[in-house]
Amino acid sequence: MFNTKKLLTTIVATSVAALALTSCSIGGSNSADGGENIVVSYNTPEEWANWREVLDAFTENTGIEAPNDPKNSGQTLSALTAEKASPAADVAYYGIVFGMNAKKDDLITSYKPEGFDEVPENLKDADGNWFTVHQGAVAMLVNTEELGDAEVPECWADLTDPQYKNKVGYLDPSQAAVGYSVLTAANLGMGGDLDNFDPGLEWAEKMAKNGTQNPAQTATSSVQQGEIPILIDADFNGYKLAAEGSPIEVVYPCEGTLSIPYTMSLVKDAPHEDQGKELLDYVLSDEAQKEFAASFLRPVRDVELPQEAKDAFPSDEEYKRLVKDTDFAKMNEVQEKVTGEFEERVRN
Repeated sequence: MFNTKKLLTTIVATSVAALALTSCSIGGSNSADGGENIVVSYNTPEEWANWREVLDAFTENTGIEAPNDPKNSGQTLSALTAEKASPAADVAYYGIVFGMNAKKDDLITSYKPEGFDEVPENLKDADGNWFTVHQGAVAMLVNTEELGDAEVPECWADLTDPQYKNKVGYLDPSQAAVGYSVLTAANLGMGGDLDNFDPGLEWAEKMAKNGTQNPAQTATSSVQQGEIPILIDADFNGYKLAAEGSPIEVVYPCEGTLSIPYTMSLVKDAPHEDQGKELLDYVLSDEAQKEFAASFLRPVRDVELPQEAKDAFPSDEEYKRLVKDTDFAKMNEVQEKVTGEFEERVRN
């Protein structure tokens, strides 16, 4: 299970009043039949995964208001837990292991949207409690104009070199899905497996001594602005920045890396359940899948990629050689132990 104990004391205890106010402002659990034409999604930041465009298009198509939300996966799980008796959200978006935990904690309910049958079996819950919407991969996003005399890194091992001191960052593995994916990818690349995270944790310790930053929130603006010259993050964020004109190079570590499936769920006792179901139907539609692909995510369904995405991605052969799936259920099973060890060995 996801290590929520620390988050529930540091996040929920300080934000539960704000969450209650938010519930009131958007309707809360008492508004299920109140006629509000809104869907409340958690973890749909404007800068992440083209969510601003996707939700805007959803609103244009359906007339349902769909505001963005800045949470990350860990914060979403903590908020759903704090609000369990009176949910404020209708749908949640998070990394695959967080979807598994949400099901385990009885925070979500089953719904099979249109297109569900086309999602690969290993990328969905059989009963529809969560399903993958799209995938990325862990990669280095390198701002080539902010490296100084340092070379563009090629491998996980390169990043511990003193030439990259204070130049690297990745999201906090204990709070963000992509952060845990980075740690897992580094561990697998450095010779570990899901039963042995020592290689990855040793790498993380060396990285910390080399001045690595571990922000909790989406940090793509930091690499764009050069505050973090090398951000280890989802590949699609780098491709999008490069397409917008930023000097970003996307590098898949030479030792190999990990795919990142992102999933969605219908919240149990959602205050706007019908609108939530409409949004879940929409995210698997051809239109939304192409909208995600326009932001350089790999659609979970077989739709035509935009030419810009085709041009940016490596060849299929190269991608398959470097980007691997793993046993995501086992990755979920060991998450609490691994993130606890990260806190103890790296953060303390």
